[in-house]
Parts: sequence; structure tokens; C-alpha cells
Amino acid sequence: MPIRTGLRSATAAVILGVSLVGCGAATTTDGPGGDVPYVDPSAAVAAKAAADEASPKPVPTGAAQAVETGPAGPALVRDAFAGLQATLMDGCTPGDGNCAYFLGRVNEELGGLDESMKADKQGPEHFREPIAWIGTLRTTLHGDFSTANLEKHRGLLLGTRGRVNTWMQGHPEDYR
Repeated sequence: MPIRTGLRSATAAVILGVSLVGCGAATTTDGPGGDVPYVDPSAAVAAKAAADEASPKPVPTGAAQAVETGPAGPALVRDAFAGLQATLMDGCTPGDGNCAYFLGRVNEELGGLDESMKADKQGPEHFREPIAWIGTLRTTLHGDFSTANLEKHRGLLLGTRGRVNTWMQGHPEDYR
């Protein structure tokens, strides 16, 4: 390496090092600056508490989950159906570790879709068949969303998911 190139590299390294030392040693006692307004720390605590109160709470595994509702009501049928479709390529073998999560999720997605269909502007009569299939599933599960009961009724649960999916595929105007 020629001496000139080495000297340039060394000079650049020294300048960079001095800049970094200067930045690291900078201290101020004046706070963030005159252009930044002061905010009382208690206001930040109150804002965090309000945000925590408004955020959705986690649902225990295996429990039924209602569709999140807000000012507009339940999720749109399109959005709820997308959640159900996301389960189509998954499956499980009863007793394996993933089965509790998977069956619980399918159950939750069907419940959310049911609520969305009942609240849709077209009315529940438009979704009569899928609502009836999901209703039959709910009656059979009898409010017991435990892993053992979901595994016991695995065929009905996945069959209902398949029937609802097929029905929705035949009604693309409802989810596009």
C-alpha cells in the first residue's frame, strides 16, 4: 500500500475517532431543548393506562373467543372468513401438542364468522345454511371448548369448517 493511501486512511480514522469521542462526551443539563414542550410524567402514565384498558385481552387456549367488536360492531364477514381460511392448510393428530391450539383456533374462527354473518347488513337469512351448521356444532359442543371435547368432536368441527368454506366459495360477493 503506498504511503499516501495509508496516510489518508489513517487521517480518516483519526477524524472519525475524534468525532465519536466528541459525541460520546456531550452532556447537557438543559433537558431536550427549548423547542420541545414539557410533558408531565403523570400524563404519560395516564395515557398508558388508557391504552392498556382499550387493548384486547388475551383469551385462554381452548376457550371460545368472541369476535372483537368496536364502534362498528363485529368484524366484517370478509375478514372473519379470511381467518377461517387461514386454517385450511393446517391439521393435527389427536393427542399431539399442536392439536389443542389448532382445534381451538378453528372453533374460534367459526365462532367469529358466525357472529359476523349474524351482524352483516344482508341479515342472517342470507347466511342461513352456514349459521345453521355452526349452530349444530355449538349445540354438540354444549359450551365445552376443552381440548378433550374438541378432539372428541374433531370430525364435526373440521367438517363444519369445510362445509362453511365450500358455501363461502360459492358466494364470493360476500368476502371480496
